Amino acid sequence: MATTTLTRDVEKSLRSAQDMSANLSPAEAVETLRGLSVIRLSVKTDETTSPERQNEANDRIASILNIDFGDGPERRHAMDLDVSASKVGPFERPRLSKWLARPEEYDAIVWWRFDRAIRSMADMHELGKWAKRHRKMLVFAEGIGSGHQVFDFRNPMDPMAELMLMLLAFAAQVESQSIRDRVTGAKAAMRMMEYRWAGGRIPYGYQPEQVEEGDWKGWTLVQDTKAVAVFLFIIGEILEGRAINAIAQNLTEQRVPCPTDHQALKKLRPGSDEEKKLLATLKPWRPATIRDLLASENMIGWKTHRGNPVRKDDGSPVLMTAEPILTREEFDHINGILAKRAKEPVQRRDTHALLMRVALCQGCGSRMYLGEVDSETGDGRYRCSANTRGVKCTAQGLIKSLWLERYVTEAFLSMAGHVEFMETRTIPGYDPEPELQSTLKEFEEHQEQKGRQKSKTALASWQRRADALDNRLAELENAEKVEPRTERIGTGKTIAHKWQHGDSAARREMLLEAGCTVLVGKGARGKLSPPNESRVLFIVQGDFDPSIEAVGDPEEDWGDRPMPTHRGSLRIAA
Repeated sequence: MATTTLTRDVEKSLRSAQDMSANLSPAEAVETLRGLSVIRLSVKTDETTSPERQNEANDRIASILNIDFGDGPERRHAMDLDVSASKVGPFERPRLSKWLARPEEYDAIVWWRFDRAIRSMADMHELGKWAKRHRKMLVFAEGIGSGHQVFDFRNPMDPMAELMLMLLAFAAQVESQSIRDRVTGAKAAMRMMEYRWAGGRIPYGYQPEQVEEGDWKGWTLVQDTKAVAVFLFIIGEILEGRAINAIAQNLTEQRVPCPTDHQALKKLRPGSDEEKKLLATLKPWRPATIRDLLASENMIGWKTHRGNPVRKDDGSPVLMTAEPILTREEFDHINGILAKRAKEPVQRRDTHALLMRVALCQGCGSRMYLGEVDSETGDGRYRCSANTRGVKCTAQGLIKSLWLERYVTEAFLSMAGHVEFMETRTIPGYDPEPELQSTLKEFEEHQEQKGRQKSKTALASWQRRADALDNRLAELENAEKVEPRTERIGTGKTIAHKWQHGDSAARREMLLEAGCTVLVGKGARGKLSPPNESRVLFIVQGDFDPSIEAVGDPEEDWGDRPMPTHRGSLRIAA
């Protein structure tokens, strides 16, 4: 109420000042002034203050006041989109600042309305000093009472233009604060409404969509198909065992825009120079970015505020979308994998070695690791790792890598190449423990604020959230745990086909899933004997696929080869 009264008083003063300075209006001027048309938009999607509407108003007043903006490519205009007048002054705006640095190129600056130019008295003071120093005219197409307003600083001896300008600046600053208060209150209210988006930062993976429900018209969030495809790729790689660092590097190499660049590209016109420039300078993906995205409750459609979930009075989360990217079970499953990896000791990174964890030393059972590979021949050595663990091995295995990998490949594909490749998929269960622990942490942080409230209103607000968190903890404590399960699903393609099109890591996973092991014995002469089948024993252990076991009975047709002593469903002895 006070703000409205204050604004009316300012309007009265302005009208009085305008009456006193009627001679300032150049409407009757016969000279043609060089003009600069200025457009500013806080939100690029705001239709009520669109660039087209502002341009039309600027052109209309320019024709009345005999101001010329120029034509075609020579048109003098400054268009700053997604720029807030409350946060960015005229001299800091990308387009307008360049024109203000070249005052000799025009005589008048035209805006649609006063709030398109400034929102504070300080900014208006600087703009007024600039106009007075360079003797410019400032024009607003629509002012108080729907009429245009002209502030002519070409006569530095006349103080009326400066007085009127400061009065308008004061009114604009008061209005700006009023708008901020209204927006803050509206956002706080909408924060508690499910599926309502009040604007601001858009969570990666989603995009705003306008909806209508009866008399209500507003915005909600729906899935962004391009970003969701990136999420699905990331999750697929994690399930395949890829490290977060490797996934980030892969996304960078594939020129996939990171979340920041993705949002920036959505604001640019396809094919524009700005888009081409951004695509040429994409930022790299960071492992921390991937972890933060996957750990955010936005993935399951929860609203968050200052890092914490927004909750109803009963403690349940407020949903920001009807289309969450992951279910709670999937969210916990993925983050459980990442948490488990974080606790595991760092493993040696022989990611290029086909037989890592497959090749074992026959003398002591230790894993064999691939050493340095010759850059010309591509050959290396698999060697027993007993010495690195302080274990003495009396028959350390050492063998050429190319020969051993070719031998294992031929042996494996001869048995299993014709079999259909089966994908193992994990159906996530539900464990309330992760959410219980995160809610408990949120509750404990909230409890630290107890007793700091000075007003009854603040204390009541604190108590409501404490009760909500307590209710949610009680629900989670009573929730039942559902164990995950796995399913094997046919792909319609053979193991040989998957082997041919897979890399070393994918092939190694096939060998490990089949329970394959190759035991390497000590050579007959020196440290490295010529590779031969008498030194190796290839074994397939455990349940793999009934189709492989149907190839033959492991106790039949062994010929002159010795029977292996290791237990297994199928084996090749050499």
